[in-house]
Order: sequence, then C-alpha cells, then structure tokens
Amino acid sequence: MAAVIDLTLDCADAKVLAEFWKTALGYVDEPPPAPFRTREEWLAQFDLPEDDGADDGAWLCDPDGVGPRLCILRVPEPKTAKNRLHMDVRVPGHGGPAERWARIRAESARLVRAGGSVLETFEGHHVVMADPEGNEFCVAAAPARD
Repeated sequence: MAAVIDLTLDCADAKVLAEFWKTALGYVDEPPPAPFRTREEWLAQFDLPEDDGADDGAWLCDPDGVGPRLCILRVPEPKTAKNRLHMDVRVPGHGGPAERWARIRAESARLVRAGGSVLETFEGHHVVMADPEGNEFCVAAAPARD
C-alpha cells in the first residue's frame, strides 16, 4: 500500500494563505479529528505556548478526497530562499496546444486576482507563480488521460 502524504506550508499569516490555496485548489477547511467539534477543542489537548492558537494554522482538504491534505502553519522566521519543493496546479480539459495554453493563462489570471503573482511565463507550456507569501508553484495543463 502506498503512503499517504500531507503537504505543509510554513507562513506568516495562516488565514491569508489558506484562503488563497482554497481558491487555487478548490479545497475546503478540513473538519477537526473526531471526537472534537472544533479546532480549538482539538488544540487544547496539546501543551502549546500561550501565544499559539487555532488562528496559527489551517488544515485544508480536497472535498473529493483525492488530493493531499494541506497544512498551513505560522512560523516566526520569514521565507528566505527558493522552495526546494513546489506544487503544480494542473488545469483540466482537453483540446490542442492553443486551447490548453488559453486555460493556463486564464487560471493564472484568476490566481493573480486571488493574491498570487506571476514570476515567469514559459509561453505555451506553463506559468511560474508565487502565492501571497512568495511560495513558488506552477500552473500547467493536466496530463492527457486515456
């Protein structure tokens, strides 16, 4: 059986980053683990510093249960270098190269409106972007499936 992975992003503002990635991926807030009714209730079981709370993290999931869980956690230190791992946001759909490129451009524009920024464009292939805190990701076409 294959391992299940979560992706974790360190951040300065978990709420801002969570809203961006929910928009980008179509994810939703993950409910707290059973038997807890709220994240605050769940976090209360841990011996956390007084200044740590539910607003210091966000837990997102794919509503269809296909994609990996995304954990967004506030850390005190700022981002200082290029990501060693990045996500690719794959735009679905069929068609020829011009149609795929049009979808990639449209998705990139949508993510700019959501707070992202374009870092570099590889015409006809993919767009390198950054989320509101500078984490790099790419927007590209989804692979063709038989």
